[in-house]
Amino acid sequence: MADKTGNKLSPETVPKTVPETAPETVVENVAQLAEWMAGGCKPQAAWRIGTEHEKFGFCREKLTPLPYEGDYGIRAMLEGLKRFGWRGIYEYENGEQLIALNRPQEKGGGSITLEPGGQLELSGAPLATIHQTCDEVNRHLEEVRTIADELGQAYLGLGFSPLWGLDSAPHMPKKRYAIMHDYMPKCGRYGWDMMYLSCTVQVNLDFSSEADMVEKLRIGLALQPLATALFANSPFKHGKPTGNLSQRSLNWLDTDNQRTGMLPFVFDEGFGFAEYVDYALNVPMYFVIRDGHYIEALGQSFRDFLNGELPALPGEKPTIRDWQNHLTTLFPEARVKRFIEMRGADSGPWRTLCALPSFWVGLLYDSDTQKQTSALINDWTQAERDYLRCTAPVKGLATPFRGGTLLDIARSVLALAEQGLMARGKQNELGMDESLFLQPLREIVENGRSPAEILLEKYHNEWGSDISPIFEEMAF
Repeated sequence: MADKTGNKLSPETVPKTVPETAPETVVENVAQLAEWMAGGCKPQAAWRIGTEHEKFGFCREKLTPLPYEGDYGIRAMLEGLKRFGWRGIYEYENGEQLIALNRPQEKGGGSITLEPGGQLELSGAPLATIHQTCDEVNRHLEEVRTIADELGQAYLGLGFSPLWGLDSAPHMPKKRYAIMHDYMPKCGRYGWDMMYLSCTVQVNLDFSSEADMVEKLRIGLALQPLATALFANSPFKHGKPTGNLSQRSLNWLDTDNQRTGMLPFVFDEGFGFAEYVDYALNVPMYFVIRDGHYIEALGQSFRDFLNGELPALPGEKPTIRDWQNHLTTLFPEARVKRFIEMRGADSGPWRTLCALPSFWVGLLYDSDTQKQTSALINDWTQAERDYLRCTAPVKGLATPFRGGTLLDIARSVLALAEQGLMARGKQNELGMDESLFLQPLREIVENGRSPAEILLEKYHNEWGSDISPIFEEMAF
């Protein structure tokens, strides 16, 4: 297959795709795909929390983005982090390229990957409590700061690049991203902005059954605009205010409508794993991986793949690993694999990196609280959900809704999240439960202002309309 391949991967874990140890079971029919997803159901005692967050690296002296190569580049950061027990993951195209790290479970687990523009992402290990999540985040940031100080780097907690644009954003040497780069302009105006200029924080959560998955996913989709408003932290572009509070979130409205959005069918009667599979099968493919090589399959159909009719691999049928890889190329506001990913929030300062999982765990990991939250959003219409999705990135908590504003909904939902965390009763060594991590959100709701609005006030006043102080203010 050498004449069809692009990038050669190491035999280690492939970032943003599925580990080489994933099942090689050949898929013969659609039912197997739904059965695989249903295999993610776990008893509540086995539920875990996986937190991911991205951040922009920049040169402290020049306030410019980091190149991949060079003495102070992204590769130098990855090499430096190996001293803390991380192992390198490589791709081979023009020589050996270090493109990610992972750490053995006995040393903490997790992985560090690169987004297309060099954004550094921690994909945390599945953990039992948010206390553990916060310890993991703090450990990671301390490791990054140690290496960054040596290299003259720093890292920025924002949802969108406040200064540099596409003309100066670096490109990481990953074949997956080269494939996406060529495809994005064909399906939306802001695909490149999403790839190279944005950062997010998200949390991955478990479910116990198909019915539990459905209820969690409906809550997640309905309240994703609220998360966008609470965590809005990207009001600048090219050094100036955009007039929006979450530029990152707005980009997703015109990136690729076949693989993004609010998934209206999730709220239809009878929705379940089979219906999500049907949706995923309708999303065009990006690639297939064989023997460590990426093979382009842009716009091709996974349904054809099931029938052995994929043009990129004629006569070959997919494996479960191919299905898992395909699911990573879907980007709705909340998505399902063998767990649910909440994807609506801007990246931000370290306090919000623990607040985001606290918010969703509080709502969805206590059964009574989950039922109350479901009742709160149960009569919202699709038109209302779409309206919130389009308006929250612009107006944030001031978004008008049902005779009040999104701030009114935030008060009710935050109270539910606190109730759910207290009911979980997961305490640290000081006897404090996980609701302590909601404090940043309490302050936002009390003041009625998102992080973006606080930054805008500083920009117009103490910063004198100069964006450069943000690199000190928002650095980790």
